[in-house]
Amino acid sequence: MISMVERMKARRVASTFLILATLVLGILIGTVIQKGVKGKEASRASADATPLAIPEPKQLSSAFSSIAKQLEPAVVNINTESTVKQSPHSRGRRRGQTPDDEDPFQDFFDRFFGGQGGQGSPFGGSPEGMRERSLGSGVIVDPKGYILTNQHVVERADRIQVKLMDDPPGVKHIAKLIGSDTETELAVIKIESDHALPAAKLGNSDALNVGDWVLAIGSPFGLEESVTAGIISSQKRTIDNRRQFQNFLQTDAAINPGNSGGPLVNMNGEVIGVNTAIYTQSAGYQGVGFAMPSNIVAKVYNDLIGPEHKVTRGSIGVTFNAEASPAIARVYGVKNGVTVSDVTSGGPAEQAGIKAGDTITSVDGKPIKDGDELVGEISARKPGSKVKLGFSREGKQQEAVVTVGDRAKLYASRLGEEEENTPEAQPVEGRLGITVRPLTQEMADRLSVPRKGVIVQEVKPGSFGEDINLQRGDIILEINRQPVNNEEDFRKIQSQLKGGQDVAMLVRQAGRNGGTIFYGGTLP
Repeated sequence: MISMVERMKARRVASTFLILATLVLGILIGTVIQKGVKGKEASRASADATPLAIPEPKQLSSAFSSIAKQLEPAVVNINTESTVKQSPHSRGRRRGQTPDDEDPFQDFFDRFFGGQGGQGSPFGGSPEGMRERSLGSGVIVDPKGYILTNQHVVERADRIQVKLMDDPPGVKHIAKLIGSDTETELAVIKIESDHALPAAKLGNSDALNVGDWVLAIGSPFGLEESVTAGIISSQKRTIDNRRQFQNFLQTDAAINPGNSGGPLVNMNGEVIGVNTAIYTQSAGYQGVGFAMPSNIVAKVYNDLIGPEHKVTRGSIGVTFNAEASPAIARVYGVKNGVTVSDVTSGGPAEQAGIKAGDTITSVDGKPIKDGDELVGEISARKPGSKVKLGFSREGKQQEAVVTVGDRAKLYASRLGEEEENTPEAQPVEGRLGITVRPLTQEMADRLSVPRKGVIVQEVKPGSFGEDINLQRGDIILEINRQPVNNEEDFRKIQSQLKGGQDVAMLVRQAGRNGGTIFYGGTLP
């Protein structure tokens, strides 16, 4: 028989087991209930969410889009083809310069807007005889088919093709060059059409202020009808001191290769500039672009469509600092005017007695405040006309009558232009592989060098001339200690040269301040 004590122990164990079982069951039931509650709560939260809906389209701001729609039909894509005739090393790099040394503005017209698909690199051209293609933009300014663009887009082109916005794929119009202007880098071309073309309206660039919104329209990298927006960052920017009339508008609207020649547009839908150049160290957009102001564009355009198809500007043959210096004004004792830093030898000013250090204070009695006013007054005069200059010399006011000259002729070497009636170059012949032309007295005077030697007109790629680093514009003075006074001397000496012979040339380097140097090598 089980004792009372044993029965009590058994009950105690059973009770303990029951309590533990009850606790476990309660925990399990609570967990299930909790999960169910949480699931219901989550289900209720997602049920309360509002589905997203796409609103009806609304035009929040129509300013940019309406201007783009208005202007795009007047903006054209320009493709050109040309046969490269120059040396791969004769373009885009100064003598002895490496790509790492290059100034971001050096040869900016060629480098920044050289176009797509060209055979050459940014620092060189293409092998002679190969076809080079370039790309740019333009804007129609006359319904008859007259188009404004940049000179570098169309210069030396054998064929100019224009694509209009509404043209079907593959359709292009052949354009002819009406005229171009090196000073402002502008050109006018024309296409034929059997109907009036959409034309843009020019605005007044003098009304612009820094901070005004502008749009740039063109074909960057061949992407037609591209529109970018920005502001006017600055005005009257000079980026090439050799070009007196290049006072650009600066903008941060994105401009890239292919935009060149396209319009810069204000918020009235008016063309207030022609996109020309960019500042870059990567050959792409870096927020600094330049456009020729419309007020300059209009004057150049009107001259280029005239009977002579060229811009004629007056000049008196003086140079001066681009920015006035208070120190110079104090030293020379003047309060206003333009102090002359150099006088062109044999030019109108020198003939009239003007000297370096004189300060020009008036033109025909009108006071002159700065260099821009002086250039504006003189350039508007026709060559051959008379002008009375007031000037100060050593504190004394004087006057002189000056006969205005032709700026293009006075500064032909500086502008990189050839004068009319220049004697033709002799054919490339013999072992040297160069073309030369006579050195006229006028050229010698302009370069301030003696009239001696012949000028290198062209260097044939792969020739001996290229191998010894001869360049266009160099003046050959001697060949193997024999003087070269004219083309006849050059031809005679060259005809006597033989393969394997050493050749030494005394050369005056290209440019007004170029010194003499020896070039030499052994003929192949």
